[in-house]
Amino acid sequence: MLYLVATPIGNLGDITLRALEVLRSVDYVISEDTRKTGTMLKHFEVKKPQLSFHEYNEQRVLPKILSMLAVGKNVALVTNAGSPAISDPGFILVRSAIEAGHSLTAIPGPTALVTALVLSGLPVHSFTFRGFPPRKSGARRRFFEVDAASPHTLIFYESPYRLKAFFQDALVVFGSRRAAIANDLTKLFESVFRGTLEECLAYLENADLRGEFTIVISGAPECAG
Repeated sequence: MLYLVATPIGNLGDITLRALEVLRSVDYVISEDTRKTGTMLKHFEVKKPQLSFHEYNEQRVLPKILSMLAVGKNVALVTNAGSPAISDPGFILVRSAIEAGHSLTAIPGPTALVTALVLSGLPVHSFTFRGFPPRKSGARRRFFEVDAASPHTLIFYESPYRLKAFFQDALVVFGSRRAAIANDLTKLFESVFRGTLEECLAYLENADLRGEFTIVISGAPECAG
């Protein structure tokens, strides 16, 4: 059985009882970063062998994981934080396991996109998760343009190193819309800034940009298009 186990996005107290039960029962833990996962496992006194599985080695390691499943091993996939396969390694493994006829299930838990959405104060009834945008400005603007006329609330992940450039391009493509910048969710210094895209840019000028960022932007007005 393949278990897709969601892990805390910051506060270790957010892990579920079921996630701990699964991690303690499986034969192997497949980890995006064995050091980070090792710290979490040690905190909960879970001792299991780990296998590294990330975007740079997934094609090479994938056959080994499928072989484990083929001989009846129970395997848990975890990423550095949140739900596996959400802007993290996992999709290829999930698809391959399904195609090979292996059993799999998901152990739900924290995910930054939902947490940021409900804290944003923006409409939650319909939203589109877009993940990480391209790094270069031209490609990023084209990426934004796909959803420029969408009425759905938009959710993105972004690095602190590209955050200002993100908002500069977002303002060009989307115009003046409401937005929220969520930083280090569930951690000690969690913060959520809410304002227009212009106000977000002004806020970033003096902000200490560290940690993980989730950005929520309101959808296009109904009159758009």
